[in-house]
Amino acid sequence: MISLHTSPLAQPGTGDGGGMNVYVRELSSALARAGVECDVYTRADSADLPAAVQVEPGFRVHHVPAGPLAAIPKETLPEVVDEFTDTVLGLLRSGTGTDERPDAVHANYWLSGLVGHRLKHELDLPLVSTFHTLDRVKAEASPEEVSADEPHRRAEAEAAIMACSDVVLASCTVEAAQLVELYGADAERVRIVTPGVDHAFFAPGDRVQARRAVGLDPAGPLLLFVGRLQPLKGAPVAVEALALLRSHPLAELVVVGGPSGPRGHAHVDELRGLVDRLGLAGRVRFVRPQPHELLSSYYRAADVCVVPSRSESFGLVALEAAACGTPVVAAAVGGLTTLVDHGSTGYLVDPATPEAVAAAVSSVLDDGERAARLARAAAVRSRRYTWRQAAAQLRATYDELALDCLVACR
Repeated sequence: MISLHTSPLAQPGTGDGGGMNVYVRELSSALARAGVECDVYTRADSADLPAAVQVEPGFRVHHVPAGPLAAIPKETLPEVVDEFTDTVLGLLRSGTGTDERPDAVHANYWLSGLVGHRLKHELDLPLVSTFHTLDRVKAEASPEEVSADEPHRRAEAEAAIMACSDVVLASCTVEAAQLVELYGADAERVRIVTPGVDHAFFAPGDRVQARRAVGLDPAGPLLLFVGRLQPLKGAPVAVEALALLRSHPLAELVVVGGPSGPRGHAHVDELRGLVDRLGLAGRVRFVRPQPHELLSSYYRAADVCVVPSRSESFGLVALEAAACGTPVVAAAVGGLTTLVDHGSTGYLVDPATPEAVAAAVSSVLDDGERAARLARAAAVRSRRYTWRQAAAQLRATYDELALDCLVACR
């Protein structure tokens, strides 16, 4: 498993850490428990990191030196791809840190895909790729972030990686269609493996107790936003929607997340400025990114989880909130359209303007019976998604690839 730009051991919600961290960690854990030895290779960003960490039996994370032993901007990471790949090749050829020759390479994100592409050819191994986000989708949703955050060659690299991948994984039908329509990916090599949720952590519970556990007022309507603080995620929409809840003047918003991307800190400053201009200083609370076992309490504490992203390949936040029995109001984009059953488990808004989000939130807050019905349906629907099921699908894919001839580069 290749995860060059962010470690599965890193805290999601800040910097470059997000849903992909959760995906790689939880999927690797589930694979290990299903009997698949899983070695994850990620770039070492500190001199204090051990060469390898045994997370659990069958699941190891290897910290690979490439470039400075420090955090570096994501836009400069292509410069260390070759060094990272050379080091991983050396480790795999020497058998260092692995029990036996790998059966497959699974690359996460386009930077890891560049690594996986070389590993496939030099080691004669099948390549599985998960992109998590796509440049051509992101460019349409948030062009200002693409121009600042990604080199121009990303879309071309993604297309080349797809052409060489033996299997390209999509999280939902929407992403599968994007891979084919925007990149010309071979539909026969695109497989849908939906991410899961850890139902041991993310489950319904007592709202008042959850609020007490995280130090929130046990009374009053509460909205929740969880995610990296960057324009793509739409936190300003959640803030403006709160200001429009005229019939709920005591409603509050909790924002859980940290700055991300080259404009992350500036975006946070702008967000705090917006809160002040709208007179919401006493009603918006900023909370640093939380470990999963604590994040679930925030979901349970909320009346509504707001997900106004401009783009989401899947939308783990929406799934985690639903698993906790919290209705979701989300933008009708990407994978969110497959996770939220409009009017049954939550509401989809298109476009996700502050006015539309506020109206949907009000429909939940104004009717206790409706809110309870949405909460029950959300929790039930979330049971469809488990990491165990995702690992079983992926293990079957690995087994199938072991018997096939490798796809040749076009």
